[in-house]
Amino acid sequence: MEIRVYKDKNEVADQFSAYFAEKVKGTDAFHVALSGGSTPKIVFDVLAANFADTIDWSRVHFYWGDERCVLPTDDESNYKMTVEHLFSKIEVPHENINRVLGENDPATEAMRYANLLEIDLDRVDGVPQFDLVILGMGDDGHTASIFPHEIELWDAADHCVVATHPDSGQKRVSINGKVINTAKEVAFLVTGGSKAEKVEAVIEKTPGHEAYPASLVQPKSGKLVWFLDAPAAANLNQNPS
Repeated sequence: MEIRVYKDKNEVADQFSAYFAEKVKGTDAFHVALSGGSTPKIVFDVLAANFADTIDWSRVHFYWGDERCVLPTDDESNYKMTVEHLFSKIEVPHENINRVLGENDPATEAMRYANLLEIDLDRVDGVPQFDLVILGMGDDGHTASIFPHEIELWDAADHCVVATHPDSGQKRVSINGKVINTAKEVAFLVTGGSKAEKVEAVIEKTPGHEAYPASLVQPKSGKLVWFLDAPAAANLNQNPS
């Protein structure tokens, strides 16, 4: 595990964007699972502003670690957010964008997307392998759309599962823990003081951390990197880079 702490969310976005560009460099094809949320939104803005012409976007194949079961035009859609902040500002082949069809029946879509991953990605012990999975973490310790009250979905047999938001009841399609932990690399992007308690619990394995899905992110043979801002890392013995 590698922990990188920066002064604020904007520096996190700058540093992760440079990190992402370096990962893509020299590859023929780079398969990445995107995250929704406020921090990725800033990352996408930085990638569009600073790397539109320096990254060979034809090599990058985009997927989503989770998606809300809404129309692609809905403001809650992770896909819509990515289009507005990244895809509309760069030259990326349409066929490289593999969205979760949130408007479809959730169970049917989870099965379709799992099959897509099996077709598109190399597999390790039968599990599709991403080059990079980008994750966020909620105030409750959830990651992707695996929530504490459904933590058993982490080890589900299917590569993609249907999750239910604990408050709104909204359905979501999410990759499971096996897919996350099979990735060559996993990067957490976590910012804000509201996350400090769970960041401490997950990284330092304080009592009760097992209840948080984010604590189950332990790549089998890949690398795990945390990109944190100072408020999120406030309870850790880390200084901003």
